[in-house]
Amino acid sequence: MRRLADGQALVLRKARVQRPLRRGAQCTNRGGIGLQARGRAMTSPKNGITYAEAGVDIDAGNALVERIKPAAKRTTRPGVMAGLGGFGALFDLKEAGFVDPVLVAATDGVGTKLRIAIDTGNVDSIGIDLVAMCVNDLVCQGAEPLFFLDYFATGKLELDQATAIIEGIAEGCARSGCALIGGETAEMPGMYDAGDFDLAGFSVGAMERGTELPRDVAEGDVLLGLPSDGVHSNGYSLVRKVVELSGLQWSDDCPWEVGTLGAALLTPTRLYVKGAVAALRGDCVSALAHITGGGLTENLPRVLPEGLGADIDLDAWDLPPVFKWLAAQGGMAEAEMLKTFNAGLGMVAVVSADKVAAAKEAFASDGHAAIEIGRITTGDGVRYTGSLL
Repeated sequence: MRRLADGQALVLRKARVQRPLRRGAQCTNRGGIGLQARGRAMTSPKNGITYAEAGVDIDAGNALVERIKPAAKRTTRPGVMAGLGGFGALFDLKEAGFVDPVLVAATDGVGTKLRIAIDTGNVDSIGIDLVAMCVNDLVCQGAEPLFFLDYFATGKLELDQATAIIEGIAEGCARSGCALIGGETAEMPGMYDAGDFDLAGFSVGAMERGTELPRDVAEGDVLLGLPSDGVHSNGYSLVRKVVELSGLQWSDDCPWEVGTLGAALLTPTRLYVKGAVAALRGDCVSALAHITGGGLTENLPRVLPEGLGADIDLDAWDLPPVFKWLAAQGGMAEAEMLKTFNAGLGMVAVVSADKVAAAKEAFASDGHAAIEIGRITTGDGVRYTGSLL
């Protein structure tokens, strides 16, 4: 459901042709018309204060619901059902094609990247980041993302801003094959400064029992790196500090590509879902690691069994220009880069040597050119050869 203000709900429902949004019932008391309670008339005091005067605009919430209907409709997938009573939304795992499913859940936000979106007014793609941070985690467990819910909170609901944000969320869902099945819009006067907002997301996926990742990771397995689209959604407190030290403004020309600095740093997180799901269905990956906060150094060991580590050749791929600029401006050591940023690889797959070609083909089906970056070895942790910078 999407709850507006404090008492108005929205449920995204599936029909055969369309999936309309349904609002929950609301109770209003206008113009002194009384409501009966236990046989006693309740009347509004003359010139009484209204919810709108307290800063919550229910009419704006209604308008937002109408605006986002087309965006939500685009994300319909098999399994989405009608919500009952306006307080939730249902999903049919059998209709989605699962026989003996295990559910997997993930939740996340986009961190202080929001600050750049707010300061520049460019909020069109921040919803894609929100979805990506959740669904890219789900596939690392071996699950196919099924549906997504968002939480959008602001001090004053601005229709154009909110619509752009939620349309971005819907775009992320459409790209990853999951349904935007509901969400929450909270207008909370006094909690946020003018123009500020916060975002969080929640996604559920499923897999057949016995197919979870990681599994059967062994010494000699090949590491395939999937290129990132820049910084993605982690390390932005450090990014913002480097920009502050550089003396540049978000509206200044970007030092490494055409456009403004702010626009370049808002490049959305790449979605790896469809390529990863293809690899899962082809049974050609043993593990997947989403390279987020902690970088390669911290995230890859999360999918390796005790006693196994990884050798990575830093010369196997080119460091994207954004990271070269950040390193130069901030005087960052290579080790700091590798444990803070994705360093150009947003996902790493662990693949047995005889399945490398099949895995590369699966990832290429969704536009990801997998790069062989190293091997699984005995010993703990990640060891690097070559040079990143």
